Amino acid sequence: MKILCIFLTFVFTVSCGPSASQKKTKEDVERKRECYLVRGACKTSCNSWEYIYNYCSTEPCCVVREYQKPVPKPINTTGDIL
Repeated sequence: MKILCIFLTFVFTVSCGPSASQKKTKEDVERKRECYLVRGACKTSCNSWEYIYNYCSTEPCCVVREYQKPVPKPINTTGDIL
């Protein structure tokens, strides 16, 4: 009887946990959600103006790089040569 109780307890605890496929699906959904939160898109490949933030299952999450205006070099008006 004691062995039966231990066996049933084991079977009950193993059967209640999420399966591996359900866990992977949940992780994929969370990664896609996180990708969209940073204004990214899950695509097969990223363009040159995008960077890979993370991966949505197998494809990368591509996020557009922030545009930084080029800073012009200051003009030397004193006539000194550096």
